Amino acid sequence: MAVVAVDANLGFSRPDEVIDDVDDRGLKRAITRPIDEPFSRQFEYRRCQVRDWSAPGQPPLNFRTMGFESISLARSDSLQNLLAQIRQAGEITVPQARQLRRLLNGRVFPLSRGRCLKMLHVAPEGLIMRKGGPNGLKVDPDTEMGEMNGHDVALAIHGDQDVRGTPLKQMMRGFAPWMFRHQTPDGSNRISPLVLVNLWIPLQQVTRPLTLMDRRTLNAREHQLRYALPTDTFLDRSEDMRENDIWSFLHDEAQQWYFHSHMAHDQAYIFDTLGEPHGSFILPGEDVAERYYLQLQMLRKQLKSGGDIERPLAETVNLPADTTEPLRQAIESMARLIATVPVDKVGKPVVDVWLARATEAMDAVVRKSLEMRVVALLLPNFWPFNRSAGN
Repeated sequence: MAVVAVDANLGFSRPDEVIDDVDDRGLKRAITRPIDEPFSRQFEYRRCQVRDWSAPGQPPLNFRTMGFESISLARSDSLQNLLAQIRQAGEITVPQARQLRRLLNGRVFPLSRGRCLKMLHVAPEGLIMRKGGPNGLKVDPDTEMGEMNGHDVALAIHGDQDVRGTPLKQMMRGFAPWMFRHQTPDGSNRISPLVLVNLWIPLQQVTRPLTLMDRRTLNAREHQLRYALPTDTFLDRSEDMRENDIWSFLHDEAQQWYFHSHMAHDQAYIFDTLGEPHGSFILPGEDVAERYYLQLQMLRKQLKSGGDIERPLAETVNLPADTTEPLRQAIESMARLIATVPVDKVGKPVVDVWLARATEAMDAVVRKSLEMRVVALLLPNFWPFNRSAGN
């Protein structure tokens, strides 16, 4: 039976970390802590119902009202081939980033309710790849975070940019609120067709999916907080732009959250960079996936070393009722491999086949995603507005 919703922990700012803002905007602010500060010092987990918008009976997404929507990337073979290469490698190179921007710049994507999105410029800064193992496991613990690679999955619910804050106020000399369509606690611009959006592409997300809030359920004046994010560890910026002004959020029972349990890189989210609340969460059953991942990791190490292997005891795969089908299938695949590990003296080809299958099964439960900032136009979906560059 299809999962309609899951109960999961989402990370919100702690109420005792909230202070009055100092910029005479009448807003609230979350205290800035060092980027390596323990998560529990700044944030708290709150239990939320997260709806699978791909399940029957869920409302259609709408960028203008909800703050996010999905688009199809399936029509571009070149794009799909590139995304498959990045997924397989587990990282993105500088030439691949350039190619990705070339394939997206000028493209037009249909949206709901007679609108389309024309991508004018994919920014070089902010194009990053995230990776995270099941249940919060760090699969590459020794990898250092760089400008594009080495980024863990975001734990806290956040919004990516304050339209009146750094770096937009420096880059656009204070004109960003007048140019970009936005909806913030202390103002809005619903007239401009120019939008700043995040394009978020799930290379694979059997675990740690992205969740986004229906913006209509947010009480922005009470629950949306300014936050200065330190960027020294992963961005090379001038002194006046080393703290990025983003948004953090407090929890409220009225907020409604959505995810997609089957989303792959033939689809992507576009969402409002200037405030749409989003973050990752751990699905029911990821603790089991983590346990099997670590067992396979140990068995692979033993097989490669050539030592004796004792077959693990068979166990029944017990998963919560609201485990998503992709996660259930991935866990069952790992369990079958553990049960069939070649413990007897067998030929190297048999061992190599098992090792390859184990590597693939482990990789399948690693969340990988790409995200980037895009300046775009929100236009009527008819000619000539929906004409892509080069057509």
